[in-house]
Amino acid sequence: MPEAPRGLRRTGGVTPETGRVTPEMGRVTPEAGRAAREAGRKTGRAAREVPLRRSLLVRLLAVSVLVSLCSIAATAWLTVRSTSVAIRQEQGQALADDTQVYDALLGYAAGHASWDGAGPTVARLAARVGRRITLTTEDRRTVLDSDRGPVTLPARPAAVIEPLAVDTALAAGASSGRIDPRAVGPFRLPAGERRRLRAAAEQRAICLRAVFGTPADIVYGPSGRPRVETHDVGLGLDSRCGSEALDTPTRTEAAALGRLTELVNTCLARHKAPQVRLGLDFTWTPLPGPVPQPSPRRVAAVTRAASEARVVSVPGEYVPGCIAASRREQLAPYVAPTALLFVSSRGAEASTIFDLSPANQARIAGVAALVLLLTVTVTALAGVRLVRPLRALTGAARRMEEGDVTARVAVTGGDEIGTLAAAFNAMSERRERLEELRKAMVSDVAHELRTPLSNIRGWLEATQDGIVDPDRALMSSLLEEALLLQHVIDDLRDLAEADAGELVLHKEPVDLAELLDQVATMHRGRARAAGVTLSTEVDGEPALVADPVRLRQAVGNLVSNAVRHTPAGGAVRLRARCADEQAVIEVADTGCGIAPQDLGRVFERFWRADRSRNRRTGGSGLGLAIVRKLAEAHGGSVTASSVLGEGSVFTLRLPTQG
Repeated sequence: MPEAPRGLRRTGGVTPETGRVTPEMGRVTPEAGRAAREAGRKTGRAAREVPLRRSLLVRLLAVSVLVSLCSIAATAWLTVRSTSVAIRQEQGQALADDTQVYDALLGYAAGHASWDGAGPTVARLAARVGRRITLTTEDRRTVLDSDRGPVTLPARPAAVIEPLAVDTALAAGASSGRIDPRAVGPFRLPAGERRRLRAAAEQRAICLRAVFGTPADIVYGPSGRPRVETHDVGLGLDSRCGSEALDTPTRTEAAALGRLTELVNTCLARHKAPQVRLGLDFTWTPLPGPVPQPSPRRVAAVTRAASEARVVSVPGEYVPGCIAASRREQLAPYVAPTALLFVSSRGAEASTIFDLSPANQARIAGVAALVLLLTVTVTALAGVRLVRPLRALTGAARRMEEGDVTARVAVTGGDEIGTLAAAFNAMSERRERLEELRKAMVSDVAHELRTPLSNIRGWLEATQDGIVDPDRALMSSLLEEALLLQHVIDDLRDLAEADAGELVLHKEPVDLAELLDQVATMHRGRARAAGVTLSTEVDGEPALVADPVRLRQAVGNLVSNAVRHTPAGGAVRLRARCADEQAVIEVADTGCGIAPQDLGRVFERFWRADRSRNRRTGGSGLGLAIVRKLAEAHGGSVTASSVLGEGSVFTLRLPTQG
């Protein structure tokens, strides 16, 4: 295109000769970007590598723990000093009293069929423990009460008195099935049988003392049956001092044992298990013979008794369960009904544990003042150390708000506040660089737009003054300048959209072979005019998911740049292949190449290898920057390699799946 007439060319703007701010003064290079990212990573590592002993969180926790420990220690001292007696009475003595009352009433219930005569026993127990004793039915209707007047029952009873289901936490010695051993029922011996067995036991004890010299004691069980206990149990003494009366059941025991055996065998028959024979100690031995079939009435009765006793029999071990259920059924008519036991305080409610006497009030005031003073002192010291660097950060932030981009703060520690100060300094440095970038960007954009606008204005003024005729050649020149101006504006718009994250991609499956042919066809005319050979090469059938329009724009910019910098007789080759789940597109030329010191800046905006910024050897300086943005938008990357004087290779790598 012809230049504007001499004397009419407008030279507005800042040129390199007049001291224009060059791009090198503030533009972010790839090295600078990597340095910023590395600084960010170092800041993150510094935040994670703060020693635990210097961590601000640990310090705050230590202060809180210190204050808490002092408060807890003071409270514990007051509590232990003022409530030791009350705790001992409420826990130890109350538990012992409850156990004593429960055991006494459980023994009464085991030996009586009702609670009708238990009034004196309840009154005696209440006087002994100094508390009110109340017995109720399971629906909380009062049966017996040691004191007169209305009673407020607690939410939960102290215990449930049930001789056939003893609470093992309050009473020890319960037989199998949790049955109180004092519940003997039909096994209780009459007076005549007791006298006969007592005489037999005394004769055995005399025999053991006389013949073997062994101490022997007579112990009576709940049913009244005596037994002789010796200390030498391994000598077989019973063979010389045997007694048939002591070793065989009495008439009363035989009748009760026969009834119990019948109930057990009926239960076993229900499970189709063999019959057994029971002993006085409720041990059993199996009996030979077929399994009897009980009557439906008997099966129903045993089933109901087992259900009420909540006995679960394990297959193969029915005997213990049947014995427990049968004993409950046999003993049920001889024990008192189930009752709820409530043990409460007499008269007014118990006094408070802490006595607000004058001495205790003075003690509370002194301890509270000491804890308050310690808390205020420690908090003040910690607060001063925290506020000082925060005030410095606040002042630096205000200076930055007023426009001082050089505001910095001193990093005085390695804790979280020190890390915050380092991050603030890094942010301030980046803002300073961004301000320089903004100024350089405005200067570059003004320079790129001013040149075509100056040419258009110069030619239009020359035409208006009659110096130049508005012929076809002039219109073509003006159109070329307008197209160049529109190209620069379109490139700036694409970069602005990419920077703002608003670059919209319409991805679809793309055939790389077809796409390379389209790009080659579009640039083959320009390459032929420049004397450059343009060829394509595809390995396999590479394909990917991408925006075909934007991908053609990126590859087209690389091809246009390669053709522009390749001399006549040279060649530009487009190659495509797949490697490591990536689509690789290479644009190789045999041009002049790029110097090693300039290779890292080829993707910067407005950068040209020609320092004179001559448009005859370069475009707007935005093409390769747009290629990088489009590659990043697709999740890929673009790199350049070159040998000065031999040529350059630009490689575009994109993931095959969008």
